[in-house]
Amino acid sequence: MNDTQYSNSLTQYSRFLTREVKVGSVVIGGENPIVIQSMTTTDTMNTEATVAQSIRMIEAGCELVRITAPSIKDAQNLEVIKKELRKKGYNTPLVADIHFTPNAAEHAARVVEKVRVNPGNYADRKKFEHIDYTDQTYRDELDRIRNRFTPLVKICKEYGTAMRIGTNHGSLSDRILSRYGDTAEGMVESALEFALICGDEGYHDIVFSMKSSNPQVMVQAYRLLVNRMMVMGLNYPLHLGVTEAGDGEDGRIKSAVGIGTLLEDGLGDTVRVSLTEEPEAEIPVARALVNRYSKRTSHAPIKEIKSNPLHSFDYERRTTQEVLNVGGKQVPVVMADFSLKQKISPASLFSLGYHYSVPLDKWNLTDQACDYIFVADKTLDFEIPGTLGIIQNHTTWLKEPKKTRHYPFLTKKEFLSEPQLSEELNIVYACLEDLDQTFIKQLNTSKNCVLLIDTYNEHGMAEQRRLFIELMTNNCDIPVIIGRAYGDLNSDQLQLFASTDIGALLLDGLGDGIFIAAENCGSDQMVNSTGFGILQATRTRISKTEYISCPSCGRTLFDLQEVTAKIRSRTQHLKGLKIGIMGCIVNGPGEMADAHYGYVGTGQGKISLYKEKVVVKRNIPQEFAVNELINLIQEYGDWIDPPN
Repeated sequence: MNDTQYSNSLTQYSRFLTREVKVGSVVIGGENPIVIQSMTTTDTMNTEATVAQSIRMIEAGCELVRITAPSIKDAQNLEVIKKELRKKGYNTPLVADIHFTPNAAEHAARVVEKVRVNPGNYADRKKFEHIDYTDQTYRDELDRIRNRFTPLVKICKEYGTAMRIGTNHGSLSDRILSRYGDTAEGMVESALEFALICGDEGYHDIVFSMKSSNPQVMVQAYRLLVNRMMVMGLNYPLHLGVTEAGDGEDGRIKSAVGIGTLLEDGLGDTVRVSLTEEPEAEIPVARALVNRYSKRTSHAPIKEIKSNPLHSFDYERRTTQEVLNVGGKQVPVVMADFSLKQKISPASLFSLGYHYSVPLDKWNLTDQACDYIFVADKTLDFEIPGTLGIIQNHTTWLKEPKKTRHYPFLTKKEFLSEPQLSEELNIVYACLEDLDQTFIKQLNTSKNCVLLIDTYNEHGMAEQRRLFIELMTNNCDIPVIIGRAYGDLNSDQLQLFASTDIGALLLDGLGDGIFIAAENCGSDQMVNSTGFGILQATRTRISKTEYISCPSCGRTLFDLQEVTAKIRSRTQHLKGLKIGIMGCIVNGPGEMADAHYGYVGTGQGKISLYKEKVVVKRNIPQEFAVNELINLIQEYGDWIDPPN
């Protein structure tokens, strides 16, 4: 292996082979199918509600049911819940979710098939304090953790109970933060510390997770973990998830960007999609992501990558020249596909974020107004908005080469024939197989050109990644718009598949734009919104408010779905602002690590508000809390009035 390796191959789809871990009747890892799981949102002490919800999850296809156990009483009630489920004929393994309470974990490990512990708060506490450690004082802390954690390990070993060591980016302990900073490396070290204690006890029924609400951090942490395991000769299974992904379109896109990126490289043995919705709604989303890989190994071959020039464990954008507003330091552009439309009118642009007022003869732009539209051989008979560019096939463009903000689209053959080009922008179409030396040389010597890439390979992300590496190897700094074509999908499938295929490249710093060609896949508005959503999830272009919202569980102290909807309705115009909405203090200031403001349940009917990681208003009655949040945003100067 090399220093940057984190998967079997960057070009040939192949699952990273992990050891098998038995969780009751379910086996995670090895060559077994990827396991789908979710988590109840009910009060664990409410046996009837928890059993009923578990059954809905199981019947939706959930293969592992996780239930929170915040106290010893909750852990004890897991036995009652398990008996009720078994009595009703449901034998799905149960997982106890543990945070601050070792005694609850030790009891639960005797009852359920798996326990999840978070190294950041199982034996540590988080006060956001920096501590200066010497090597000796750090070793002393590890000895303290060993003494606290070993009893659970021994119980799990005795009872045949599996364990997930689940590191969360937002709940890294002060000890880890002081030593490694708020980094993917810190997440990996936190997990490995606990795994090594398990290994010393001869216990290996371990599953790892590296969760973050930021898909970029999440992907980097999992990759680094696998890299470290390869060095150490370990191969524990991986549980994949983007924590606090949110709801609706945003939650699905963000989850697909993180989870899908890893699945593309053969990483992941069990998946949970964390949506602020009913848990049974998570199952079909996870299943749609996972099912894409059932026959992936038969894809057309892709030339091997012998040396990986990408920044797989951190983020660095590929350096390109700047052509108009594409490439260089410009944010990635969004290009819409109107090539199949019969006729294009001003009203057609409404779905793309451009609203035309007939009385005022004026265009109004939303924050998600696309940058370009590909119209193929059509011509437009109206004045277009001043920020919009029109891409036409070269032969059509030649008829009116001086028309304002109209640019040609060329095939490789057309481009190499040295045709008349635009002095401002030319879009050149290519797949990996087109990149011979003659073509690359011409791209390097031609000015004002942008490459629009495509793929017909079933393993398309890997083929397009290979194309980028070919450009980098040949020192070709042409900007690239990532194009993908889809057909006959529902809106959920399109969002999940495009977010995986394009988001994975953007997380690696590749791509200066997005072009989604979607035939019979849903509305133009949805496709356009998906493009902007992918850029938002990859943190490459911010066009809207971001909500870091946990999926609820038995610890949650208010109705997360209702409150999230209320906060969204009041704040969704605050472009670039990140708001954390957390059901309890476990998923509080740490889990919403990079949020600007936080709304956190701290007691029945009580909310505390945060400015970044600092609590500024405590124990506000829930009925006043949303208004108080708005007041807080205003106090710190981040509020703007919504448009009329």
